[in-house]
Amino acid sequence: MASTEEIREGLAEIVNEITGVPAEDVQLDKSFTDDLDIDSLSMVEVVVAAEEKFGVKIPDEEVKNLATVGDAVTFIEKAGS
Repeated sequence: MASTEEIREGLAEIVNEITGVPAEDVQLDKSFTDDLDIDSLSMVEVVVAAEEKFGVKIPDEEVKNLATVGDAVTFIEKAGS
């Protein structure tokens, strides 16, 4: 299983590709909506790309709980273990 930092880096690449946010700005304490300015449509794209990249399933009802990059990393770690 990927480490926390590897997952964060993977998410950073995804966020950068989809939204243009610099990968170095995608840190664990950053809010997807408030800090990174990711709207709901882009968030869906991020989730789909993360599911493919990390081989996990993120249920629609879970997406609203993924407020920060750290929340997403933690979910992916648990889902992948």
